[in-house]
Amino acid sequence: MFNPQPLATNLNEPVLAVRSLRLLLNGQELLRGLELNCYESGVTLVMGANGAGKSLFLRSLHGLLPAEGEIEFAGRSLQQTRSEQAMVFQKPTLLRRTVEQNMLFAAPEGATAAQIEALLSEVHLYEKAKQPARRLSGGEQQRLALARALLTQPKILLLDEPTASLDPGSVLIIERLIQQAADAGVKVIFVSHDIGQAKRLASDVVFLHQGKITEHTSAQNFFHQPVSREAQAYLAGELLI
Repeated sequence: MFNPQPLATNLNEPVLAVRSLRLLLNGQELLRGLELNCYESGVTLVMGANGAGKSLFLRSLHGLLPAEGEIEFAGRSLQQTRSEQAMVFQKPTLLRRTVEQNMLFAAPEGATAAQIEALLSEVHLYEKAKQPARRLSGGEQQRLALARALLTQPKILLLDEPTASLDPGSVLIIERLIQQAADAGVKVIFVSHDIGQAKRLASDVVFLHQGKITEHTSAQNFFHQPVSREAQAYLAGELLI
């Protein structure tokens, strides 16, 4: 179902490299010189309190915001890899068409009807293929948005809290697909507030506070031995300002 070719073949080269990434909007510096070398395949979780800059960081990686600095995926620029990316937002934007037509609209050249049917089956929407997409429940709409993104065979999948406020069944389906994509070589960068979800999925964790990266480490280290004071407070359930 997924493209098995990994984003990076040179293990000595970062899958994601960020240099001096700054974002200024309305005169306010919202991302403050981010530096990151991520060598991990699989799922990178981006965590932090509300207002830390997580969604801004993710949108900058997708080229949606005028951030300054350098972003490279496996040694290639954002511009060179933009066509290999797919992004799923917290609130999906669906066409005023059927479920099937939403998939057909996103389908790349060479996509087959069998691939579309397989993905709709994976997200438990095959029986609703002829229904209007906007009449689906919130969880169903988000599952469709993920299926539509995966249909493009991305090498980089960006997810901005795709399971926030969804029913447990939809969360389970979405997490399963994300893990399958990561196992097949897709690099997943996932913003989430859900610590349990992060423990289930994360290979590594990037922790943001006030527009800066205060910690980047393996998921095991982050959840058992966080180094930064901000990450320690966050995991302890304390309020971060």
